[in-house]
Amino acid sequence: MTEGGTTTVEPVVGAGTREAGARVPWVAGFARWPSAGSPKDEGKALRARVSRSAHADLTLTADRPDAVTAVEESNRGRIPALTPIRVGRMAATPFAFLRGSAGLMAHDLARTPMTGIGTQICGDAHAANFGLYGDARGGLVIDLNDFDETLHGPWEWDLKRLATSLVLAGREAGADEDTCRKAAHDAAGAYRRTMRLLAKLSALDAWNAIADEELVSYTDAHDLLGTLERVSEKARANTSGRFAAKATEAVEGGGRRFVDAPPVLSRVDDAEATAVAASLEHYLTTLSEDRHALLARHAVHDVAFRVVGTGSVGTRSYVVLLLDHRGEPLVLQVKEARPSALEPHLATAGFDVPDVSHEGRRVVLGQKRMQVVSDILLGWTTVDGLPFQVRQFRNRKGSVDPAALAADQIDDYGRMTGALLARAHAHSADPRLIAGYCGKNEELDEAVATFAATYADRTEADHADLVAAVRAGRIVAETGV
Repeated sequence: MTEGGTTTVEPVVGAGTREAGARVPWVAGFARWPSAGSPKDEGKALRARVSRSAHADLTLTADRPDAVTAVEESNRGRIPALTPIRVGRMAATPFAFLRGSAGLMAHDLARTPMTGIGTQICGDAHAANFGLYGDARGGLVIDLNDFDETLHGPWEWDLKRLATSLVLAGREAGADEDTCRKAAHDAAGAYRRTMRLLAKLSALDAWNAIADEELVSYTDAHDLLGTLERVSEKARANTSGRFAAKATEAVEGGGRRFVDAPPVLSRVDDAEATAVAASLEHYLTTLSEDRHALLARHAVHDVAFRVVGTGSVGTRSYVVLLLDHRGEPLVLQVKEARPSALEPHLATAGFDVPDVSHEGRRVVLGQKRMQVVSDILLGWTTVDGLPFQVRQFRNRKGSVDPAALAADQIDDYGRMTGALLARAHAHSADPRLIAGYCGKNEELDEAVATFAATYADRTEADHADLVAAVRAGRIVAETGV
């Protein structure tokens, strides 16, 4: 079996005729298993080429764009009227700046030491991109939950971005520097220990390991329990129905429509609404056929434009209101999928640049490769020639604000997110290989923590440059949105 198709395999021998002990011939699409050599030993051998302590290094090159230029470049192709909102959000705090500058950090990470081990990476694995969402049976899952930048790349990039974000979030929360550094150190340590655990399990057990209900105990994150319970309670109420009750109104003759709430939510003209609604026909072809009956029990009633989060502000994003036979709502988000901000920096890092046929498909498949459980209505489509991803909106989503955590919680949160990141990476990279490199001691943890503190300083300086440019009128920012 191969991605995007299947390989037909002719029967090799008749039933019951294969000699005892003989192996079934290799089938295309499956690995020749067991592989030659030891992945663990191969990982260990990489330390001779890239020492674990080398991951502390950060060298900024002369061709590095300044902060304002980086923001302006990342705004290209976005809706011009909305880019001041994006700049305003990034200018709010250094942590917010980091959230919107995945491309700038990728430029810097591409010039740091790397093992060359690739996996499906989130590409934007900062601490605020982990959270709760609903599964098909109404339960809550915790995992990475933003994949706009996902692609195949170096595992170190995700880990270092997570560690840096924890330092910045801790500083914003008022934690002392030792506490911030410990959060980064503990995130790397949890990543390393989780990868070692997964390396010891069978392939199937490793794929499904560390159930969400065991995360707190596994990562010794007991101080987070109260916070997670509060977030879970809010997440259970964060549904399409609740959003529709606030954002729509009844119309004469039955049905509902969105109510203007600019600049966040805006009605669109009939032509635009028709184009978005029509695109759902192609979206259906990207879903498993067993989902079609569910969507066939809903009718499209309205479409509106809705501004999205910090890094995505300025992209085209719609909410589509569907109602079932009882008038119960299902809201889909149809969100523009731009090329990953990391893609221009892959070649510098020694990785192949992917041949992407559809950016929405890239996002959706990347998400499915990393999450244990994904939205059952996750798919992609094209609207007016532009690629989009489609997913449920307000699917009982909830998130922890890492910048609002108490000092005694930030390291707990670091351990939890580090473990989740390792679990996600192990779906597409052999955990034995990464575990072999990471090893038993804390050499990697110390190096990542040092890098995180150094890069957090750099981010604060970049943020200050952006704020100065806004004050000088070089770039326009709209705040409070």
